[in-house]
Amino acid sequence: MELTYLKTFREVAKRGNYTHAAEALGYAQSSVTTQIQRLEESYGAVLMERFGRNMKLTLAGETLLQYANEIHRIHEESKEAVSRQSKGTLSIGTIETLAAYYLPPYLGAYRRNFPDVNVMIQPGNEPEIIKAVKEGELDFGIILDLPFADEELGIHVLREEPLDIIVCPDHKLAGQNEIRVGDLESESLILTEDGCTYRAMLLRMLKENRISYRLAYEFGNLEAIKQCVINGLGIALLPRIAVAAEIRNEQMIRIPFVDPGCQFYTQLIYPKKKWKSNAFVGFIELLGGMNHQND
Repeated sequence: MELTYLKTFREVAKRGNYTHAAEALGYAQSSVTTQIQRLEESYGAVLMERFGRNMKLTLAGETLLQYANEIHRIHEESKEAVSRQSKGTLSIGTIETLAAYYLPPYLGAYRRNFPDVNVMIQPGNEPEIIKAVKEGELDFGIILDLPFADEELGIHVLREEPLDIIVCPDHKLAGQNEIRVGDLESESLILTEDGCTYRAMLLRMLKENRISYRLAYEFGNLEAIKQCVINGLGIALLPRIAVAAEIRNEQMIRIPFVDPGCQFYTQLIYPKKKWKSNAFVGFIELLGGMNHQND
């Protein structure tokens, strides 16, 4: 509180009048008077004397003003230094797909902008990531989901991520232009691990539409899923960004999975109440800016 009192003291000394100082600070005049009185009590000295309508500094007040000006300068310098804060660790929780196929270009750009910030990537599934962000264990979460909302979190939708059914080139579905849930009847599915949002969406749609299928394999590793598809062991639903290389090399065929409930987005989440350093804000601006350029 004494920092506030010193600010008020400097304003009164500058204007020589309680009323004018109160107007400049946006305080009631009584508040200004009280603050000066408490400052005098704290220092055990009279700091100002009244001469007509104006206040004049006493010798003790003149001495304090020098220190108050220096304290103000140091305080402003500290705020500027902190606002430029660009060291420390930035912790990010995300799923394997985004860690491997989405984040690397952004991490490279971020390192160029903030070379002294150590970025820690923590893999996990979405429920774990959201919980860790809410509890302050992670600075950010980058999730892949339907549009997400939570009153405790700041949320930036970065871009839509198309989902495709992936098949080997000689699969019977390879010639289709699109796939709907009914086309998956009796197919052998290779699924991602439990906790994956697009896996949950697919299973829910299959159940709601009473589509029978065979669970061929279940992996927590995308490369294992892709190798199984390449070898004709089943089909999989994966984000398009995860299979770009294999599609270019004609190892697999991707077919858009079409359904109104299948619009997934990459989303950045962080605690609303978290103090936002320059490095923190820089990460938000980088992802938002680069995604906008890539649209």
